[in-house]
Amino acid sequence: MVLAGMAPALAFAQDAAAPAAAAAAPAAPTISGGDTAWMLTSTALVLMMTIPGLALFYGGMVRKFNVLAMVMQSFAITCLVTVLWALVEYSLAFSAASDAADAKEFIGGFSRVLLAGMDPTGTHALAPTIPEPVFMMYQMTFAIITPALITGAFADRMKFSAMLVFITLWSLVVYAPIAHTVWHPNGYLAKLGVLDFAGGTVVHINAGIAGLVACLVIGKRKGYPNADFSPHNLVLSLIGASLLWVGWFGFNAGSALTAGPRAGMAMTVTQVATAAAALAWVFVEWAVKGKPSVLGIISGAVAGLVAITPAAGFVDTVGAFAIGIAVGIICFFSATSLKKALGYDDSLDAFGVHGIGGIVGAILTGVFAKISIGNSEGAFAAALKDAPDTKLGLIEGNAAQVITQLEGVAFTIVWCGVITFVLLKIIDLVIGLRVDEEVERDGLDIALHGESIH
Repeated sequence: MVLAGMAPALAFAQDAAAPAAAAAAPAAPTISGGDTAWMLTSTALVLMMTIPGLALFYGGMVRKFNVLAMVMQSFAITCLVTVLWALVEYSLAFSAASDAADAKEFIGGFSRVLLAGMDPTGTHALAPTIPEPVFMMYQMTFAIITPALITGAFADRMKFSAMLVFITLWSLVVYAPIAHTVWHPNGYLAKLGVLDFAGGTVVHINAGIAGLVACLVIGKRKGYPNADFSPHNLVLSLIGASLLWVGWFGFNAGSALTAGPRAGMAMTVTQVATAAAALAWVFVEWAVKGKPSVLGIISGAVAGLVAITPAAGFVDTVGAFAIGIAVGIICFFSATSLKKALGYDDSLDAFGVHGIGGIVGAILTGVFAKISIGNSEGAFAAALKDAPDTKLGLIEGNAAQVITQLEGVAFTIVWCGVITFVLLKIIDLVIGLRVDEEVERDGLDIALHGESIH
């Protein structure tokens, strides 16, 4: 495959670092105040995506007596994963690339347990112009939102205790290894040459597949699909979607890890793809159902954000338009027709939007990736000195990249799907996954948290 020899330099998403950073002892790092300021801002933006963004987005879509339970999950996951990340998860995902003991293909090591050895003036090989604590915090926000996305699939029916246990284990044995394989220069998918700029595989396919497995293992909501499961407050969901959209600039443009040209292009294509996907979804919905809905346009926007995520640092605006339109149409049918045909109860379409959208985005990244965009900054520039005629995506003549992307998608689906299934089965056997039928019928807010909204 054309990119095989360049894989260590090209594969990982947030690749502002030089391609040989892991191979030799680097010179003393030069921390950029501008890059650091942008990454501090991006970190806050991505955290905002979970609280309050995702909490409101999901909270508005459930029934009134489950709103507090829904927003509680997002808030509690933020707290839980923060602790896990600082304790051991960051080390498992991003332990120092220069440490031979941590240079595994599928998991990191323990050089950063409890953030040991982290120098506030030092840097990570993947982000040589910002302090490592900033890089650590930025990656933490990705680790937070990914499991929070899963909760939309099993909304209205999972025990809070079971959810906490599941998220703890899932973060350690699913999220951390996938993040390592894709974004660490020694990772298996990184070496393979998979392109994932900001988390199409790591975040969205990962969360979407876990959501699908969870809703299948736990089972359908009582009364589904005949009972009324209409969203109780779409204003909350629209506000949440809007916060997700704004926060996503930190998600995608921040993944350049510098305040440079690649961040600017990532921001541009994110805006374009999101708008195109929202319009594509709502126009198809209008044609099929006779009316354009608020739920439809915000779902389409989120699908666009999802699909452009892996491509944001590799495609131009033409690619962004194509990805946005394609995912808007495909995710509309996956969240409606496909779900109905197969009969699974993905409550808030975590799989239909994030799983399917992530797969579409990952594959189309291999189609529309352009070397002129990837070469605007970072690892590509140095690599291209030895290969000036390198082609990145299918439209440039590198059909092999699409195959590589499919391999990355397949690996993520299998790893996540199998381990998620095993974890859920064990938890169900030990403490049970699902609330009692009476609790589910009367609502989770009072039964699980002793509170209600009025």
